[in-house]
Amino acid sequence: MTDYRTFATRKLAALAPKYLPFADVASDDVPLSRLMRLSLFQVTVGMALVLLAGTLNRVMIVELSVPASLVAGMLALPLLFAPLRALIGFKSDTHVSALGLRRAPYIWKGTLYQFGGFAIMPFALLVLSGYGEAIDAPRWIGYSSAALSFLLVGAGVHMVQTVGLALATDLVDDADQPKVVGLMYVMLLVGMVVSALVFGALLTHYTPGRLIQVIQGAAVVTVALNLTAMWKQEARSRARAAQMKVQTKEQFAVAWQALIRIPGTKRLLAVIALGTFGFGMADVLLEPYGGQVLGLTVASTTKLTALLAAGTLVGFGIASRWLGQGADAARFARLGAVVGLPGFAAIILSAQMIGSSTGTALFLLGTLATGLGAGLFGHATLTAVIRTAPKNRIGMALGAWGAVQATAAGIGIAAAGILRDVILAATDSATTAPALPYVAVFAVEITMLALACLVLGPLVRGRLRARAPASTEPEAHTTYPNPVEVP
Repeated sequence: MTDYRTFATRKLAALAPKYLPFADVASDDVPLSRLMRLSLFQVTVGMALVLLAGTLNRVMIVELSVPASLVAGMLALPLLFAPLRALIGFKSDTHVSALGLRRAPYIWKGTLYQFGGFAIMPFALLVLSGYGEAIDAPRWIGYSSAALSFLLVGAGVHMVQTVGLALATDLVDDADQPKVVGLMYVMLLVGMVVSALVFGALLTHYTPGRLIQVIQGAAVVTVALNLTAMWKQEARSRARAAQMKVQTKEQFAVAWQALIRIPGTKRLLAVIALGTFGFGMADVLLEPYGGQVLGLTVASTTKLTALLAAGTLVGFGIASRWLGQGADAARFARLGAVVGLPGFAAIILSAQMIGSSTGTALFLLGTLATGLGAGLFGHATLTAVIRTAPKNRIGMALGAWGAVQATAAGIGIAAAGILRDVILAATDSATTAPALPYVAVFAVEITMLALACLVLGPLVRGRLRARAPASTEPEAHTTYPNPVEVP
């Protein structure tokens, strides 16, 4: 029996690198089980994104009749923290702790922000829905409480994701850092797919009370999974704590200037902004578009997020295979933008076939294609940033990528909602042409992706330089890929 179990375990271990993207990053010191446990923080991030940009977005616009511009503004509130991701990553690179910890304290702070936002959110929705005794509460209380909850959850997501990714890169060798970050993003997409399916199933029979229960459950699951992810990933060390206190700290401004002076970095960040803006505008409108134009139910539109994430997961898998073999990241970024163009075109065309199965199928196919393009684009730009970053500033580089991406996505979300409402008010198309405001936004997304392809041109013609040398300043901390507990 023991021999059989050993044989089966070896077979499963041999299959994992083949069928699970980035699984070959595991080693004897850092087994795949440890990396998968750490990746649970990405599951909670994915769950928050689905709940905010998917389920609550649809419910607030359609069921609660909150103006789309106001909802888009709430979804864009985390944008206030997005530019701080580079600073957060830098702080976790240089953090001084009496216990020798750098990343874990920031992950825990982010978890508390997430939980606090989810704790406030049910009461905000009670007021907005007029459910039970909340029917007499002033409307502004619901709006302000909802905005605060979105802000807290967004701040926690930015902090947990930035520092969690930096911790993941600490655990592996330099050559495997792009792979382990890719694995973390695969788990983000898995979390989004699973969360979307679970939320869709729980909200099949929608009531305000059921939605509140779902949010409360998400708060508890977030804390549980993040604690499990952090457990014994970054060990305490008195020797490391003493070393932290005597090392010279580099100023953030100096480190940032060194990063952006690397050839091609500014253009790469501009490409990330354009592409993310192009893909991100649809996040706030896909589900309302499916509900108001194509007549899909709450459960069906919630599952759209799962379909979009599934396409992104496929894109990550394709990119990981070729980029892992040394393929040019700039070329794959352009490929992702190109794939998104027909995807949005299919979504626009589906509005011409309202009420038919062909229109719905075309809408779903377009959603899948945009997810595929976003996956190719996201992984390629992420790999390019890691390949060019100084070795001792991985946290800041990941924060810069995340800051630009999140800022562009937030601006895109806000712009999409505002543009939709402006066109709706100017043309009075709610009854005559309900698809017109959405089609205009999708057309803007096509334009932004085309611009991203143009800006990428010089980077495609000339490869980005290899990883830059480490900063001339002393490293803030020594990296300990596999820390050992010190009593």
